[in-house]
Amino acid sequence: MVADQLSEVFDLVEIRGLVSGGFATRGPWVARTAIEDPLKFIAMVYGRSRLTTDGVDGPISLEPGDVAILNNRSRLEQEGGSGDGPRQEITPEMNFTRLVGAERGTDDVVIGIAVDLNPTGQALLQQALPAMGHVRASAATATNLRSSLDRLFDEVTGNRIGSAFAIRQYGQLLLLEVVRAYVDQAELPPGWLRLVTDERLRPALGLMHTEPGKPWGLKELARAAAMSRTSFAERFRSVAGRPPLAYLHHWRMLLARRALRDGDVRIGSLASELGYASESAFSTAFKREVGESPLRYRHRVRGESSPRATSIQA
Repeated sequence: MVADQLSEVFDLVEIRGLVSGGFATRGPWVARTAIEDPLKFIAMVYGRSRLTTDGVDGPISLEPGDVAILNNRSRLEQEGGSGDGPRQEITPEMNFTRLVGAERGTDDVVIGIAVDLNPTGQALLQQALPAMGHVRASAATATNLRSSLDRLFDEVTGNRIGSAFAIRQYGQLLLLEVVRAYVDQAELPPGWLRLVTDERLRPALGLMHTEPGKPWGLKELARAAAMSRTSFAERFRSVAGRPPLAYLHHWRMLLARRALRDGDVRIGSLASELGYASESAFSTAFKREVGESPLRYRHRVRGESSPRATSIQA
């Protein structure tokens, strides 16, 4: 299933959606801020606004429930509201104090979602998403996105017991709904996100993900997709951005990184599990892909205190 393969990748790169703050206001307003997160979502929960960011021509107009995707951007400017008088300068805060007392349907409400992932995930997701994307809540495929934002708003403003835990969970679900809605609304560039949504290639992809250690050849994978070898190889490359066996090698290396980072498996056993003829063959392939030996990689990532973002409690 597509959802299973998407979940596999999300788990592999430790992707998390962390609600990082927001604000509610009335009347004309403008918010200008630097972006510190490599990947950021800006949700227009209620109200309307125009958002611009560096390196992108023109603004996007956000309607109620819309989400802007900001990929490797350094700053944003967002303005909204109506009425007379100068625009109020809003400074987005890393907490929810400016959301307390917000009224649904009256106030303009903006919530930020920081996407937290490991370096491998950052490369994968940033490759799959545009510099600035626009996910529209009005689309028929975005029903769950709107309801997820409503539930998140209720938890942020409700001050109920367990709200901090609920906000973390809804941040995760909102991330998934944004990606799902974007996949349905946009033409994806070649890459893994487009690959996991391709129905013709799904059976072959399932084989590689389920049994990565088997010596899959082009013939077996093409047969699973009910295609000729030539047609399969051409379609896979155009969708994934790399040939099938190159993708299989990359997938094995992602699995190897996780095993070395999170477990105590022996290098020889890991090599056999992933389909390499010997420990030395695996080590050579790993070093070519990652830039260091498996043992050195394990010692380094375990010795580092990865700067993980923390979610803000209500």
